[in-house]
Amino acid sequence: MSDVVTRFAPSPTGYLHIGGARTALFNWLHARRTGGQFVLRIEDTDQERSTPESVQAIFDGMNWLGMNWDQGPYFQTQRMDMYRKEAQRLIDEKKAYRCICTPEDLDRRREEARARGEKPRYDGRCRNLSPAETEGMNSVVRFRLPDGGQTVVHDFILGDVSFDNGELDDMILVRTDGFPTYNFVVVVDDASMGITLVLRGNDHLNNTPKQILLYEALGYAMPRFGHVPMILGKDGTKLSKRHGAMSVMAYKEMGYLPESIVNYLVRLGWSHGDQEIFSVEELQQIFSLDHIGKSAGKFDPDKLIHLNAHYIKSGDPARIAALLVPFLANIGIEAGQDDRLIAIVKTLQERAKTLVEMAESATFYFREKEIDPVAAKKVLTPEGLALLDDVTAALSGISRFTHEAMESAIAPVVAKADGKLGNIAQPIRVALTGGTVSPGIFEIMEVLGKEEVIRRLSTVRSRIPA
Repeated sequence: MSDVVTRFAPSPTGYLHIGGARTALFNWLHARRTGGQFVLRIEDTDQERSTPESVQAIFDGMNWLGMNWDQGPYFQTQRMDMYRKEAQRLIDEKKAYRCICTPEDLDRRREEARARGEKPRYDGRCRNLSPAETEGMNSVVRFRLPDGGQTVVHDFILGDVSFDNGELDDMILVRTDGFPTYNFVVVVDDASMGITLVLRGNDHLNNTPKQILLYEALGYAMPRFGHVPMILGKDGTKLSKRHGAMSVMAYKEMGYLPESIVNYLVRLGWSHGDQEIFSVEELQQIFSLDHIGKSAGKFDPDKLIHLNAHYIKSGDPARIAALLVPFLANIGIEAGQDDRLIAIVKTLQERAKTLVEMAESATFYFREKEIDPVAAKKVLTPEGLALLDDVTAALSGISRFTHEAMESAIAPVVAKADGKLGNIAQPIRVALTGGTVSPGIFEIMEVLGKEEVIRRLSTVRSRIPA
C-alpha cells in the first residue's frame, strides 16, 4: 500500500451535485490507482445549514456511483476538542489572539476604510491585548498573519500562484459561539488524517494561502495542492440547473446508469488521448493527475445521454432488468426480474436512452395500449386488416412460436403483399403495440407469446379508434 491519502470533504448543506461528485471521483481514482487511501469527511460545522438529510444524500450518491471510502465518514462536529486544543496552542505560541471587537465596530471600521479608498480588512487592533483585557468578554480567536511577504501555492495543475500576505486578513479561527471556521478545521483535519493530496475545485484557490500559513504555524507537514477548473454549462456560463446541474441521485431517478455518470464526469477536465469510453475498472488503472486540464469542462447533457444509451445497449440484460423493475413500478407495472423481463430488455436495449424511456417503451408488453389514431388511419386500412386476418390464421397453425417458425408461417402472406415484409410488419406492429415504433415484430411476438399475439390480432378491429 502506498502512502497516498486523498479525501472528499463535502458540507452537508444540500445534495451531492455534479461538481462535488467529480471532485470525489478524481480523488477516489487517484487513491485506487496508487493503492492509497480515500477518506470521506463530512464538514458539518455550519450548524444552521447542515442537515441529516444532506448527509444521507451524500452517502447515497457516493454509494450509487460506486465510490467506496477507506476511512470515515468523519464528522467535524465530533472532533471539536481537537480544534479547541489546537486553537489554544496557537494562542499560547502568540500565533493567534482573542479579538473582542463587536460586529458593529467591525462594520463601522470597514466603512471608514472604504471611504479612505482602502481595502476593508481587519486592522489588528486586538493583536496585542493581554489575556486580562479579554477575560470574560465575548471574543473570537484570530490568526496572526505575517505582516508582509508572499505565500506561494505550488499547484500541480495551475502552476505556482503567488498571494501578497498584505492582502490577506487576520482570519477568524473560532467564532464567538465556540465553533471553528472552515479554513482552520480543514487544516487540522487534513493534517491529523494524514492527507497527502488536497485536490478540489478552483473556487477554493483563494483559501489555500491562508491554509498554507496555518500549516506552517501549526508545524504540520504540507500536502500537495491541486485546483480543478470549474465545470461550466454548455454555453460557457456558470453551471446551473438549467444546464443539468442537478443532484447525482436525480440522474438515478431519471434513469441514468452510474457507470455513464462516472464516465462522463471523468471526462470533464481529464483526458486520456482521444478515448471517450472508459470502464470504472479501466479508470482505476490509468487515471493520472498529469492529465487534468487547466481549462474548464463544459457540461453537455446531449453527450451524457449518448453515453447512457451506450451503456444501456452494451449492458448485461439481467442487470438492466433488475434496475428496470422500480421504473416499471413507477408507471403502475409490477414486474419481477425473471426470464420474461430479461427477454423484454433485450428487445429494447438497442433504442433506449434511459431506464425511464425503456420502462415506457415496455408498457405494451404488460398491458394492451390504445391504438394511435394516426397509425390506425395509415396502416389499419381494409387491405391492412385483411392481411392481418391472413397472418392470424397462419400463426394459429404453428405449434412452436419461434422467430423461424413465425417467419416461415407468414411467408405466403408476405408474398401476397408484393413480397415485402414491411407491408405487413407495420399493421402487425400497430395491432400489437399500439404504435408504429417498436422492436422487431418477431422479437415482440416471441416475448408476448402465441396466445396473446393471436388475441391482439383477432381483436384489432374492435380497438381501432372511432
